[in-house]
Amino acid sequence: MPEVAVRKGEPIDRALKRLKSKMETESIMEEVRRLRAFETPTQKTKRKAKANAKKAKAKQRFNAS
Repeated sequence: MPEVAVRKGEPIDRALKRLKSKMETESIMEEVRRLRAFETPTQKTKRKAKANAKKAKAKQRFNAS
């Protein structure tokens, strides 16, 4: 679980923004949304295929340089 220490004199909304960005990088919110409702086997397969395609595209892009 990501933690954010609120610094002295720091506005709460800025600390919340840092927390949200940490949660986004760790893809916590994506997982929460996914687990909120039942996922059919077809949806699961499509989600995994999409993630693998994204990884392959990034791998190809960074290996080309």
